[in-house]
Amino acid sequence: MSAARGRVNFAELIKKKRDGGQLSKEEICIFVRAVTDKTIKDSQIGAMMMAIWQKGMVPAETLTLTRAMMQSGEVLQWPQEWKSLIVDKHSTGGVGDKISLPLAPALAACGCKVPMISGRGLAHTGGTLDKLESLPGFNVHQTSQQVAKIIETVGCCIVGQTEELVPADKVLYALRDVTSTVDSVPLITGSIISKKAAESLSTLVIDVKYGNAAFCKDMNAARELAQSLVTVGNNLGVRTGAVLSRMDSPIGRCIGNSLEVIESIECLKGQGPDDLKELVICLGGYVLWMCGRAATLDSGKKDIAKTLENGEALRIFQAMLEAQGVQPEIATALCVGNQDYFQVFRRAQSQIELKAEAEGTVVEINGMRLAEVLHKLGAGRTQPGEPINHSIGAELLVTVGQHVQKGDPWIRVHYETPALGEDMRAYLQGALIVGNPAQVNDSPLISEFILPN
Repeated sequence: MSAARGRVNFAELIKKKRDGGQLSKEEICIFVRAVTDKTIKDSQIGAMMMAIWQKGMVPAETLTLTRAMMQSGEVLQWPQEWKSLIVDKHSTGGVGDKISLPLAPALAACGCKVPMISGRGLAHTGGTLDKLESLPGFNVHQTSQQVAKIIETVGCCIVGQTEELVPADKVLYALRDVTSTVDSVPLITGSIISKKAAESLSTLVIDVKYGNAAFCKDMNAARELAQSLVTVGNNLGVRTGAVLSRMDSPIGRCIGNSLEVIESIECLKGQGPDDLKELVICLGGYVLWMCGRAATLDSGKKDIAKTLENGEALRIFQAMLEAQGVQPEIATALCVGNQDYFQVFRRAQSQIELKAEAEGTVVEINGMRLAEVLHKLGAGRTQPGEPINHSIGAELLVTVGQHVQKGDPWIRVHYETPALGEDMRAYLQGALIVGNPAQVNDSPLISEFILPN
């Protein structure tokens, strides 16, 4: 790299990485500073990201990139007595992935402090912030001071990235999608871990999903990403572990923003689908074990399960809703008793049930097909900032392993404009894969756990 009188030749820096060279700490820090200060062109940022996508980064480069991104803005500070209690969980994204909504209050009910900074949906994956914004009044925009107050009084919050937190990531994240560099392991690692390290966490568990409805299509790719995340997280002082979990069929029975909030509340009431509860309990158990709140993984899982059964997690969820702007009467209506959820949430104008076209055992429900159709119907976005319709979604009426007859309803689609046309119906019907019981994958959802270094 040539630098004369403070001027940097970014073209030369890009060429070095494009040709397979290793960037120095100074070069990476200069690049990240220029991204933050907007003294580098978007075209050059995109070119550098493509060079990183093509040539990769050695672990030392990825660590330097992540640290520089973390230090590009504010790093949250917590009281000393909370030091071992500040925890979080992150998912690489999937279909029907609503785990954060019941998990954050369950962890808080076990004595943890959970400043969960989440994102919005992009492409086929849903975003935790989009789900919560289907709740009337829920405010995901909180200052660092407001986050600290909510954590002190409630124990958890789920918010968006503040203007001051990791500003370099905001620029890089927005450009990754339009430059087709979303699936770069160093860039994913930098994006996820820089935000989590800036939260000053003691413990982080990352759910790395693999399968036809995940970014990682197989376990080997998921393991590579998970290892990078765990290594960099631990090197930045966050006790980080990762689970590898299957993402072929959707999690739970509901897909779509408001429907997933409803299902999450059911989980917090001790009900809801078994796979959703299994993931909440397993991920929560790992967090409690890693941060020292539980002596063993099994005792951690039991502690999380107890908060779902005794209503303590639900009580904290209700308090979080009120602390983040939901009117107390609305929070009470959602969390107390068994009232009609659609007195609070707006129901989509139209619903239709599709029927199974053959008899047999449900082998798989292709989550990617469901997500693609719902995206076209308005549940997701293609570009950051696009509006979405929180009421669009689908309810699965069957589960994997269940026997169905030809003509049995298997899915209820909630839609408005555009309507569910014949082409989309036909494509959606292909998501239901029916066969014989021997074809069902009954292995655990969580395939592997990668321990902290």
